[in-house]
Amino acid sequence: MSTRVPLAGDFVNGDVSFWYRSLGIPLPGAPLGGDLDADVAVVGAGYTGLWTAYYLKKASPGLRVVVLEKEFAGYGASGRNGGWLVGELAGTPERYARTHGADAARRLQRVMFETIDEVVTVAGDEGIDADIVKGGVTTVATNTAQDRRLHRLLAHERHWGWTEEDVRLLDPAEREERLRVDGAVSAIWSPHCARIQPAKLARGLAETVRNLGVEIFERTPVTEIAPREARTPYGTVRAEYVIRATEGFTAELRQYHRTWLPMNSSMIVTEPLGGLWDEIGWEGRELLGDMAHYYMYAQRTADGRIAFGGRGKPYLYGSRVDDRGHTHEWTIEALWELLTGMFPAIRASRVAHAWSGVLGVPRDWCATVHVDHTTGIGWAGGYTGHGVTTTNLAGRTLRDLILREDTELASLPWVDRKVRGWEVEPLRWIGVHTMYDLYRRADAREKAGLGRTSVLARVADSITGR
Repeated sequence: MSTRVPLAGDFVNGDVSFWYRSLGIPLPGAPLGGDLDADVAVVGAGYTGLWTAYYLKKASPGLRVVVLEKEFAGYGASGRNGGWLVGELAGTPERYARTHGADAARRLQRVMFETIDEVVTVAGDEGIDADIVKGGVTTVATNTAQDRRLHRLLAHERHWGWTEEDVRLLDPAEREERLRVDGAVSAIWSPHCARIQPAKLARGLAETVRNLGVEIFERTPVTEIAPREARTPYGTVRAEYVIRATEGFTAELRQYHRTWLPMNSSMIVTEPLGGLWDEIGWEGRELLGDMAHYYMYAQRTADGRIAFGGRGKPYLYGSRVDDRGHTHEWTIEALWELLTGMFPAIRASRVAHAWSGVLGVPRDWCATVHVDHTTGIGWAGGYTGHGVTTTNLAGRTLRDLILREDTELASLPWVDRKVRGWEVEPLRWIGVHTMYDLYRRADAREKAGLGRTSVLARVADSITGR
């Protein structure tokens, strides 16, 4: 590790995440002990699977719901993410409008906003302490090109129904009062975001659904999903419905290898900052993002640290997944450089933990939820990094689809969305790495003084269809 990044004496790289390190990594429960029958089998005990189980049991307590998990509940992105309970769509409203009309796309956006409060309410009702603070999200621009994009983004959101109450431009005085980002040119703020501690939410959900009677079998990898069957090395679960809730790990199922691309995202977290907060601000605990192409995301944690994330080594050849969460040294260095560039005072601190995880990316970058009543196979995912909120909406929507309820959620434009698979290798490896290399170069040009969005970024968008 380069000495440019000061490391804490107990620095950890990987080992799931800092979120679990602060709680204690749980010992996985018992695996499946043989064949069994159920009403619903859920593959994956992350947020999607746990929310689905929760809402099904709340709606129909008599259902036998079984959850199958390769590691332990919350092991994947649910226990590693940046803790953004944010109301942004996975994908663009234009793409949802293309199939269902503009009003349906606007309705989906409103439901996403409402879903933030749904998560907050359920956590409160169920006694899940996940360090939730609904302080909104601030998005900053730190150069002229980013400033132009920020104003275009604001205009785009106004067009799609975001009012002044949903998002607004901050004047310089309020921007500095909220959060003092070095070199900030402009910023917008939206109330539709809450900070969470991801592993606390995952652990609390798992405990809640177990108390409702849901059976969670850990250390139980599912090797194949078939009509009304989930097959594992320890037995087969036969169920009227089998729900795939595997998100970034979906490519490990051979039959779905090219459905969603496992994109890597990495994070670092500082030591507690103590008196440094006087220089930074951040009293409102809002989330922080920026307008770079190679974007970052950050939160002020409940114990006074900065958790700071971005794209590291974005994709491993053949859709492989490094499920241990080890983060490359150059990624840690890049994140530290971004963090200390935004907050120079942080150079007096040290990095306490670095980790990585994968998120699921569909070919059109839009999430989907689906239930096929003929085969009993259903799924939800492809959240492209917006899963903390979208998984809750997925769980409620899967509930309605499985129970054949004719509801507003069951008619939203992401339901039954058809998306083609990703290209074969080496095309997807070349495409993804080219995209992110171009984004990095575009950010460098804009930081050096280019006053408009670099054409390299537009080329990158066209390569992968973002």
